[in-house]
Amino acid sequence: MNLKTSTIAVLIATVLFSCNQGTKTETAVSQKTEESKQVVSHVMTKEQQQKLTADEVLQDFKDGNNRFQTGTKTIRDHSEMVRKAAPGQYPKAVILSCLDARVPVEDVFDQGIGDIFVGRVAGNFINEDLLGSMEFGCKVAGAKLILVMGHKDCGAIKGAIDDVKLGNITAMLAKIKPAVKMSQDFKGEKSTKNADFVEIVAENNVKYSLQQIREKSPILKEMEDKNEIKIIGAFYNLTNGNIEFIK
Repeated sequence: MNLKTSTIAVLIATVLFSCNQGTKTETAVSQKTEESKQVVSHVMTKEQQQKLTADEVLQDFKDGNNRFQTGTKTIRDHSEMVRKAAPGQYPKAVILSCLDARVPVEDVFDQGIGDIFVGRVAGNFINEDLLGSMEFGCKVAGAKLILVMGHKDCGAIKGAIDDVKLGNITAMLAKIKPAVKMSQDFKGEKSTKNADFVEIVAENNVKYSLQQIREKSPILKEMEDKNEIKIIGAFYNLTNGNIEFIK
């Protein structure tokens, strides 16, 4: 290779390297810009909460569950959201969930800090404490949706089916027994060995809880009748993260 050819080769290599480095830099900047755009630090304001309808909140939850299942959850700056939410809270909904640690309520609906009130009790049943909490959440604090969420493979449901007797668990499971009774028309083995029966009881437990809310809280029933709120159920699949909604 002569000197002239060698010089040209070096120049070409230099240009190509510079272009490649430029492309990498541009890509990195673009990715950082895109990531910064996606980070959310906003919290719900009173004005935004008041403008929401129950149908809009429900659709937001459906969309959020979609994102949860597909791994495209919203990126949030939780530290900043904690600071912004400190002066007041204006959640969209009240969710009653089971105590089960495998049910990450905010995550499955892709909701952030300050977006939802969450009540938990093993078996997601209704009592006066939870009813009072729901009345506070909707009548006082302005939430537009009440959602009772059961799930597959629920230990409390199995305990009620098996008529477990143990300390305060006995009295707790008694509140789930109506759902077991509701499920006696099930065709098949009515025991915890039958996953289909356990699921039917869990779904009926959600329906029974919805019934109890309407029967035992005139405040919430009136709000629902006036279309100020919606009262619905949901069933969470532990395996794939899917939520099925129950009316």
